[in-house]
Amino acid sequence: MPSTPEFPAPPDPGCCPVCGQPNQCAMELARQTGAASTEPCWCTQVNFSAELLARVPAQAQGLACICARCARAAQASE
Repeated sequence: MPSTPEFPAPPDPGCCPVCGQPNQCAMELARQTGAASTEPCWCTQVNFSAELLARVPAQAQGLACICARCARAAQASE
């Protein structure tokens, strides 16, 4: 079924919900490939501000990770 305003397409868990670029999520890559990650994802070492989290569309919250570039940009602007 094509996406419409009433039924938007589900978010791509491999893309940042803020900028749309690949998010390099180690957990999503492990899920896609079936290969366990040997190191924790980069995002476990970062604090995400409430302002940045508020930029994530409601339909993507908890389903797609913010990328490192957006996280760094948000930290630099604080």
